[in-house]
Amino acid sequence: MRIVLPGGSGQIGAVLARAFRARGDEVTVLSRGGPCLARDVRIVPWDGRTLGAWAREVDGADVVVNLAGRTVNCRYSEKNLREMMDSRVDSTRVVGEAIAAAARPPRVWLQSSTATIYAHRFDAANDESTGVIGGREEGVPRHWARSVEIAVRWEETLFAAPTPATRRVALRSSLTLSPDKGGIFDTLLGLVKKGLGGTCGNGRQWVSWIHERDFVRAVEFLVGRDDLSGAVNVCAPNPVTNADFMRELRRAWGMPIGLPAPAPLLEVGAVFLRTETELILKSRRVVPVRLVDAGFAFEYPEWPAAARELCARARAGRVA
Repeated sequence: MRIVLPGGSGQIGAVLARAFRARGDEVTVLSRGGPCLARDVRIVPWDGRTLGAWAREVDGADVVVNLAGRTVNCRYSEKNLREMMDSRVDSTRVVGEAIAAAARPPRVWLQSSTATIYAHRFDAANDESTGVIGGREEGVPRHWARSVEIAVRWEETLFAAPTPATRRVALRSSLTLSPDKGGIFDTLLGLVKKGLGGTCGNGRQWVSWIHERDFVRAVEFLVGRDDLSGAVNVCAPNPVTNADFMRELRRAWGMPIGLPAPAPLLEVGAVFLRTETELILKSRRVVPVRLVDAGFAFEYPEWPAAARELCARARAGRVA
């Protein structure tokens, strides 16, 4: 197959590109200039906003997986929030324009989205049909609503695109965990190695996650299932609390201690690290009902086994 990955130069793009190349697929990454972390892929420049020569890559492709968007690992200043919004909405809009103009449009467009679209909650889990969209929760920082607004606009842009010949899926992804340097797993494991991988905040917040192999398999599953469109939660079926998540990660690495980080300390640390505590303190209890109902079987449904496998590869210095 011919697969195009707009914005595929980062961790998730590398995970997908490696898997597709291993299958023998032809992979093209559309990049603003950054090198792709995977090898043996074509790099084609684009600006993520306007149509250009890159659109020829979409014409005749089998699959487009749009991963473009400014990182959320930053301070939520007005400037950064605007860039987060614009980079997602603009790139999604222009990918839709390229597909609409294609003589041979791809049969499926998988669009990156986020589990952050759901409400911060501790009770019921969020699935695709009954999940509560966030933005109106009480007792949380006001800027958390901006993250939800960005996610909602992101998906609205996808489904407003005039692409009737192309099936569209919004990938409401949770934390996708791989040993790649600079990824979220690498960051959390770095804290564990330093003895700092304890409970964050009160530890009650839910963590939704997915092992990279199941993420790739879910993408392949969705590519092959012509009956699935719309929003799909891409996460393991068993979210865990932050306290359990960090404890199992410490156990998998063999680290007996992990200093806890109360919420006030996290707020101070986030300022120095130029990030936001929402990434750690928001409770994301999300379950993949549509995938499971469609017959998808997870290789790593439980966090302890996934943590052991990821730590083993990290210790061996292997990312694939």
